Amino acid sequence: MSSVAVPFYQRRHKHFDQSYRNIQTRYVLEEYAARKAASRQAAYYESSGLGKTTCRLCARRARTLAHEAIQESRKRTHEQKSHASDEKRIRFASELSALEKEIHTARHRAREHLDKLAIQRMVEENMALERHAIEESISQAPEILVRLRSHTVWEKMSVSLCFTVQGFPTPVVQWYKNEELITPASDPVKYRIESKYGVHVLHINRADFDDSATYSAVATNVHGQASTNCAVAVRRFREGEEPHPAGIMPFHLPLSYDVCFTHIDVQFLEKFGVTFGTEGETLTLKCSMLITPDLKRLRPRAEWYRDDVLIKDSKWTKLYFGEGQAALSFTHLNKDDEGLYTLRMVTRGGVSEYSAYLFVRDADALIAGAPGAPMDVKCHDANRDYVIVTWKPPNTVNESPVIGYFVDKCEVGLENWVQCNDAPVKICKYPVTGLQEGRSYIFRVRAVNSSGISRPSRVSEPVAALDPVDLERTQTIHVDEGRKIVISKDDLEGDIQIPGPPTNVHASEISKTYVVLSWDPPVPRGREPLTYFVEKSMVGSGSWQRVNAQVAVKSPRYAVFDLAEGKSYVFRVLSANKHGISDPSEITNPIQPQDTVVVPSAPGRVVATRNTKTSVVVQWDKPKHEEDLYGYYIDYSVVGSNHWEPSNHKPIKYNRFVVHGLETGEQYVFRVKAVNAVGFSENSQESEAITVQAALTCPSYPHGITLLNCDGHSMTLGWKAPRYSGGSPVLGYYMDKREANHQNWHEVNSSLITRTIYTVEDLTEDAFYEFKVAAANLVGIGQPSDPSEHFKCKAWTMPEPGPAYDLTICEVRNTSLVLLWKAPVYEGKSPITGYLVDYKEVDTEDWITANEKPTSNRYFKVTDLHEGHTYVFKVRAVNDAGVGKSSEVSEPVLVEARPGTKEIFSGVDDEGNIYLAFECKEATDASHFAWGKSYEEIDDSDKFKIETEGYHSKLYFKNPDKSDLGTYSISVSDTDGVSSSFVMDDEELERLMALSNEIKNPTIPLKSELAYEVLEKGEVRFWIQAESLSPDSTFRFVINDKEVENSDRHKINCDRSNGIIEMVMDRFTIDNEGTYTVQIQDGKAKNQSSLVLIGDAFKAVLAESELQRKEFLRKQGPHFSEFLYWEVTEECEVLLGCKVANTKKETVFKWYMDGSGIDTDEVPDLQKGECHLSIPRLSRKDEGVYKATLSDDRGHDVSTLELSGKVYDDIILALSAVSGKSASPLKILCTEEGIRLQCFLKYYNEEMKINWSHRESKISSGEKMKIGGGEDIAWLQICEPTEKDKGNYTFEIFGDKESYKRTLDLSGQAFDDAYAEFQRLKAAAFAEKNRGKVIGGLPDVVTIMDGKTLNLTCTVFGNPDPEVVWFKNDKAFELNEHYAFSLEQGKYASLTIKGVTSEDSGKYSIHVKNKYGGETVDVTVSVYRHGEKMPEIKPGQLAKPRPIPPSEEVLKLEGEARSKK
Repeated sequence: MSSVAVPFYQRRHKHFDQSYRNIQTRYVLEEYAARKAASRQAAYYESSGLGKTTCRLCARRARTLAHEAIQESRKRTHEQKSHASDEKRIRFASELSALEKEIHTARHRAREHLDKLAIQRMVEENMALERHAIEESISQAPEILVRLRSHTVWEKMSVSLCFTVQGFPTPVVQWYKNEELITPASDPVKYRIESKYGVHVLHINRADFDDSATYSAVATNVHGQASTNCAVAVRRFREGEEPHPAGIMPFHLPLSYDVCFTHIDVQFLEKFGVTFGTEGETLTLKCSMLITPDLKRLRPRAEWYRDDVLIKDSKWTKLYFGEGQAALSFTHLNKDDEGLYTLRMVTRGGVSEYSAYLFVRDADALIAGAPGAPMDVKCHDANRDYVIVTWKPPNTVNESPVIGYFVDKCEVGLENWVQCNDAPVKICKYPVTGLQEGRSYIFRVRAVNSSGISRPSRVSEPVAALDPVDLERTQTIHVDEGRKIVISKDDLEGDIQIPGPPTNVHASEISKTYVVLSWDPPVPRGREPLTYFVEKSMVGSGSWQRVNAQVAVKSPRYAVFDLAEGKSYVFRVLSANKHGISDPSEITNPIQPQDTVVVPSAPGRVVATRNTKTSVVVQWDKPKHEEDLYGYYIDYSVVGSNHWEPSNHKPIKYNRFVVHGLETGEQYVFRVKAVNAVGFSENSQESEAITVQAALTCPSYPHGITLLNCDGHSMTLGWKAPRYSGGSPVLGYYMDKREANHQNWHEVNSSLITRTIYTVEDLTEDAFYEFKVAAANLVGIGQPSDPSEHFKCKAWTMPEPGPAYDLTICEVRNTSLVLLWKAPVYEGKSPITGYLVDYKEVDTEDWITANEKPTSNRYFKVTDLHEGHTYVFKVRAVNDAGVGKSSEVSEPVLVEARPGTKEIFSGVDDEGNIYLAFECKEATDASHFAWGKSYEEIDDSDKFKIETEGYHSKLYFKNPDKSDLGTYSISVSDTDGVSSSFVMDDEELERLMALSNEIKNPTIPLKSELAYEVLEKGEVRFWIQAESLSPDSTFRFVINDKEVENSDRHKINCDRSNGIIEMVMDRFTIDNEGTYTVQIQDGKAKNQSSLVLIGDAFKAVLAESELQRKEFLRKQGPHFSEFLYWEVTEECEVLLGCKVANTKKETVFKWYMDGSGIDTDEVPDLQKGECHLSIPRLSRKDEGVYKATLSDDRGHDVSTLELSGKVYDDIILALSAVSGKSASPLKILCTEEGIRLQCFLKYYNEEMKINWSHRESKISSGEKMKIGGGEDIAWLQICEPTEKDKGNYTFEIFGDKESYKRTLDLSGQAFDDAYAEFQRLKAAAFAEKNRGKVIGGLPDVVTIMDGKTLNLTCTVFGNPDPEVVWFKNDKAFELNEHYAFSLEQGKYASLTIKGVTSEDSGKYSIHVKNKYGGETVDVTVSVYRHGEKMPEIKPGQLAKPRPIPPSEEVLKLEGEARSKK
């Protein structure tokens, strides 16, 4: 047993250890082992050879030994059992003794416990009686000591509402929001309630807009109840740093589970604000921070998010965190990067975050007017050869609408972009087919409008052309030692040859231009690679058409194009492999191509509300049908400009947005449009105009609490108003006080204090007090000021004056500023005589007195300050007793003029009234323009009039005179100290009064009288220009004594800056004849001018207007910017040309001649803007009327050119000029007829004007002299030349401006040589004519069977009659009975071979010759035996003769004979 005592209530259980050390169990095991040993020994003897011996003695001995062994075992077992029984008795006795002892101890302890309970119950009863008596004496209903205070907080800040209550019994407190009970259990993250020592607190975590409400706390006990309430207003920050700069909706960014293991405090120092970038730029968002403690090994983690998506390092974004700074860099901005960026610093203690919006504008278009690039290109449903590409459309505000998109693809690793679609796709989705299996692709998209093509979008993420089902068809089995077996379903399907048909064929996507079919692969599919064929059938046609007959589909997806609109189709799919094609799948239900997603409806009412000085919150009602929306685009426009600009360049999904980058004080209107894959909705209605100002908030805290006087029982305190009133005037102040070393604050006033000075009564003399002040406006109560220093309530009795207060610094410029203050409340023993102004630079010790002598004014201009340095100031009052207490030191002031600082300027209005004016765009509705003279507020209504409208304010002088000289100032409250001053001296007052006198007594000088001009559209513009016009000038147009108002027909406009007044008449007709007059009035000045358009003057204007209108209408569609014209090229081709404009891809251009179309080899490229028609060799057949036409869906235009008459003659002259420039020198060519003079030209036509002359005498074409030419040659033929034909020959061709001559001297040796050549050629021609010839009749090959008779016959000619000789194999043969020949009538020659044999095969020749020559003709004879196949020969071919030239002597003699003749 264990030595540890086991409690009695566990004694009934058995407890064993792992090795079974219980004694009884050990005995049982030992007995079992002994029995087993004995049985094994007995079995051994029985199985051994001893058991089978024939010796009985041995057998008896064996049995005896076995019996003894059994007896010994039984004895040993009995002894073991006896020992176990003794042990068991001893153990039971000891356990029983321990149990009795434990029961006795338990009874003793129970008795002691009951005694203690009885004593405690008696004491509690006595205490309850005493407590009841005390409670009866001190009972009271709940009383609230410190009530709830209203709070205004920024969004995402936490707020705590607390109050103090006393009462007995302790009151039970319940919290209500807008009279609804708050239960922290319903939202433990939002609410937390604490109650300690009578102080009850409601914590509201990360307040949002919905937490703006009235909160109440009700304390209740048996004697009654008490309540208090307050208002909580949750606002947005004013300075551009707001909880949700995007203005969309708060994002719930996911927290990472990897949290740092220490509590680290992160405080953001310099933060990135709302940022504007342009596509293609590089940009970095930075945020510096203070990390406490800054541990190198345990640092917070910086996470960047864009629109709720975690950003990681990529090609486009680079992250950095270190040295107290987190940065996000963009290597190449795209509109995809636009969105709400959030930096989250994750620590164990929580998350610190900051957000701001990044706007990315479109880069400048490559083509003017082209749209911006699409964005957010993504790939879906990728397969072996198919993927769907989607994108979001760009916002088009000032560009023409997008008409479609081009999708480009590029294989990863290459730079060869290929356009996927021939025609622009109209929706933001396109199925791309034809991908190469196993390769990766990236995609981009370009938008197209009427002006051109946009820049390409950012490329998509790479996508691989793989079938995702392939992974599902394999199974991996892991075995021992890390090995694995991969099994494919193809291996389990058996030996499948032809695959089965696909299943589940359906339309996964339906569009107006295509239908995407999807199906499941066949099961079983076989091991061979699968392809698919898609077939379609129009419903009711009964015929099937294969869609992809040329290209097999590898993916179970296919996009079917070229479907008829309005028709229904059914589809089926067949699967195929190398073994064959499956049966068709089941037929789909009828499918009609149509857009399943329609253009969204326009958003509803648009409401714009104030946010910050440069932003506006825009909200709108969602469209009625908001399914499949990509989001919204918001546009804004300055009121009156009618020029819209996009606010966001990437669709936002929420119906609330903050438009940033606006100008403070300017008025804007807004509109919204929804966008989906099909396109844009109509623009919503414009919002109401709103002025950009900060939203209404609670005022900021007051500051500078100063003790102004004390009489021992009261204190007079002064303070400075809040720097910002929250956009609404400050209604008053609440003040709290408390004695030194006290914790609780007590209200001083229950009603508002309307001034910045207040006397606190009922104070304890010589006690120390501190105070704090909170300002209130219409929104609520702002944050209280910091507690003042401790003021002692002791009466002031010093003779010097008290401190001046309410120090105000204004008119801060680069080297000066003006200091204002209020007089001390406590003057001392004598009146105040002046003030001393002291200043010093921050961080220095020595004060400098700005004025040597005290100034009696309560303002002072401090000069000679250093620009860019920071100063503080104080004022001391002076009386006869000396210098009094110093005022509170002012806040540090940086001496530097603010950018855009404006000054007061003077002027005279149209009525001649003199005024001072000031403009402050930073002014809000709560701002007050305070005019002063000598820095005292002006309240004299008899001499001055103040008019303030928006951010403009004017001070008018009613009766200006010398008394108005002096310094005038203005300050604008609720701004960052905007103020200015103006010195009205004698010179300035005289100038203004002289100008006022001119205005009150005035004509308006004109630069130009009323005139007209006809504009491009046929509009007629009447205009007049004055020397100058004021903004308040008026005018009117009068036509025929009737005033004309501004309308669509008469557009009247006035450019007062240039003094131009104009009226544009949209349609000038016959009814507009008459007199036109303009009357102008500028203040009291007037003038007018008239223009008379009657008779011929009116007709000329009307005709010009009609002409311009027709031209304008023509140019709205495709048109000819330059009509048909002709020109001649250097190659003497005639080009008909024209220039075209305003064409597009669908524009059709055609050529016509005499009404018939002309087919051209090349389609003209209209994008080049020029079209040409070439006429290579102009002739009379090319005469006619040529016409060029342009047409498309926008219109039609025609240009005509009549190529005949004078036009034809002019072209011939131009051709003559080009040809004449390139004419070759005259050359001599001898012929059998005579001598030919020829000139080679690029072009020759009989229509051309040419002239041949001999010895300066013009040659006319006749029998002796023949004139002619070809396409590129002109010649003069001199027939049978003689001595008279010698001399100079001139060829002249006449161009349009000049003529071109070529000359040749045909005399002397040139003539002799030419004449000799002529004679030779003439004789050769005669010999050729009369020589011996074989006219015809002989074939080149003759095939004949042996034994037949062959007859070769031909006709011969010659003068004189020729000699005829026959040859066989070029040898003459003798005549005999076998060979015979004849010559009949001197012209019919024949050769006869009787009974031909194979020996007669060979070449036979006939030789025909006379004195002028002759020729030889060869005939091949082929003899074949009877029964042999007849050789194939080409029929119908005659033998070719070989000429035999005449002898030179014959030619010479013949030539001499002819020359003599």
